[in-house]
Amino acid sequence: MSYLFLFLATLAWSFVGVLVKTASTMVDSSIISFCRFFFGVIVLGIYLLMKDGKIQFKYRMKWLWFGAAGKSANYIFENIALMIGYSYGNILVQPVQTVVLLFAGSAIFKEKVSRSGWISAALCVIGVIVVGWNGVPLDKLFASSGLTTILFTLAGIGAAVHVLSQRMLVQTMDNGNMNFSVFLIATLMVSIPIPFQSQGFTGVSTAGAWLALVCLGVITGLSFFWFAEAMKKVPFAVVAIVGNSSVLFSILWAYVFFQDPITSYIMIGTLIFVAGFLLLNFSGPRIKKAKREDNVEAAL
Repeated sequence: MSYLFLFLATLAWSFVGVLVKTASTMVDSSIISFCRFFFGVIVLGIYLLMKDGKIQFKYRMKWLWFGAAGKSANYIFENIALMIGYSYGNILVQPVQTVVLLFAGSAIFKEKVSRSGWISAALCVIGVIVVGWNGVPLDKLFASSGLTTILFTLAGIGAAVHVLSQRMLVQTMDNGNMNFSVFLIATLMVSIPIPFQSQGFTGVSTAGAWLALVCLGVITGLSFFWFAEAMKKVPFAVVAIVGNSSVLFSILWAYVFFQDPITSYIMIGTLIFVAGFLLLNFSGPRIKKAKREDNVEAAL
């Protein structure tokens, strides 16, 4: 079952770009961000009620708010970038998140980063630069792909903050209720600016667009839970390989559903930062469990 959870989470993440692009034909990015959390909370809440018979919502822990703010930023910037760019553009989020977490692990948890860890971070950055550049002349770069690269970079930083909060909270909360609390707070956060900036329905209401919004919520509600459950039993090497394969699936779906152009720069950049992922996961920072838990408690 753990392997199935891992596969489902990876497959779900690979469809995010296509689903956001589909939903954007009907509503603007702020509505998409809200629906990703709103439907996610509903789905996760139903699952918790079926599994445990109750939901434990907490809000008085600072890392819940940090996690919600980070995930909100992740979705807001990612959705805007996907609307104006290609549906595979969010493949940049993961390597940025990886690099940020590497630095956070070194600064906050005092984890010693190996030479291969820094090399893997450099490969991730190089891969992002190549994909973001995509062969565009430098004088036109920031007028086209440059803006989306910046947005995806900000989304990756937000995603890293969310992962960092999970690492802090997992010591005191179970996986399901932790994600439910974070996503509910995030729903409230992204809903605040909607009355002031949202254009609401910007296109024709279609069943496909509504289905895309619901599916995005299902992904939010369940994929992080699936992934965390899979990591409890699946060997980390398998998690690294399968989890990072979502990048390749994202490019495939973008070509199949939208015929987004896949240039040699995209392929080369993708291979470079996938290599960085694998190097980091197989030979990245190592730290004794006891020391890591002491550092987490100190940070709390």
